Amino acid sequence: MPTLVSQEAHGDEAGALLGFLDAQRGAIRRTLHGLTAEQASSKPSASELSLAGLLKHVAEVEQGWVEDAKGVPHTIVRNHENWHLSFELEEGQTVESLLAFWDDVAERTEKFIRSLPDLNGTFPLPRAPWFPQGSERSMRFLLLTLIQEMARHAGHADVIRETLDGKTAFVLIDETGTPSATS
Repeated sequence: MPTLVSQEAHGDEAGALLGFLDAQRGAIRRTLHGLTAEQASSKPSASELSLAGLLKHVAEVEQGWVEDAKGVPHTIVRNHENWHLSFELEEGQTVESLLAFWDDVAERTEKFIRSLPDLNGTFPLPRAPWFPQGSERSMRFLLLTLIQEMARHAGHADVIRETLDGKTAFVLIDETGTPSATS
C-alpha cells in the first residue's frame, strides 16, 4: 500500500474502513494525474482496460453496492447487453465529469455509512448467478467489498499508468502531494 491510513484520523471502525476505501480511491484518482483525455482513454497494455474506463467502472460499482445496501433500485442498470459501457466513456462523459460523479458517490457512501447505528445491519444480495440465492451480508461486508474492488482496480490502474509513461504510484504521490483521495 503506497499510503498509510491513520485510524485516529477517522475515529471508529466505520471511519477506519471509510479511510481505507478513500485511500484506494485516491490510488485510482492519482493514476489519471496529468494525462490527456486521449491518454486516459487509451488501452496501452494487454488488457482492454483504460484508466478512464476503470474510473467509470469503480464509480458505478460503488454506487450500485450502496444502492443494494439501501434497498433502492439501481440508478444505472447494467446487464449482459450494456456491461461493456461501464468501462467506456459515452457521449458527453469526460474524466473530469466522472471524477465529479465519483466524488458525489463517495459523499453519499460516507453519509449512508455514517447514518447507520453500527456495521452489523444486513442487506440482501441481489439476484445474480455468482451470489447464493437469498444471501444477506453486513454493512461491514459492504465496506470490505468496496475496499477490495477499489484495490483490485487500483492495481490495474497502476500497471496501465506505468505502461503509459513509466510513472509509478510513489512518483504520482510525490507529484500530487495527495496520499488520499480527499487531500
